[in-house]
Amino acid sequence: MAEFPDERQLILQARSQLDQWTKSSRREAYAELFDGDDPVLSPEEVQLLDAFDSELEREGGDGVWGTDQYGIHTAGSSSSDTALGVVCVYHPQITRDSVLRGADDLDDETEERLNAALWQYSERVATLIEAKLDEFVRQTQG
Repeated sequence: MAEFPDERQLILQARSQLDQWTKSSRREAYAELFDGDDPVLSPEEVQLLDAFDSELEREGGDGVWGTDQYGIHTAGSSSSDTALGVVCVYHPQITRDSVLRGADDLDDETEERLNAALWQYSERVATLIEAKLDEFVRQTQG
């Protein structure tokens, strides 16, 4: 029972770092998936996502690249080893009735490619954040 406050404190400290980790992980994931040697979308499709992003930001929203959300969770184990992880709690997605779809008439195939890329991007961001979380836990406990 004495380890609970330590785990709670560790989670609170980690959550205070989450915004910073998310920002840097988003940049890294974007570079890997969209600017790298083997991008997951064509330059035209990335421009389309960027246009959606700009339109949403002009309307006062977060845009495409800022709508993904992440959370830190515990594995729920009662062992002395703290098992923390990261999960994407909101993946941006373009749908027929979504504000992300906008006035542009996307064909279903393009919409699916964009959504698959957004999903892959969000999952990659979560993986990168979790690596930062793991390092944080090692430094804090070690």
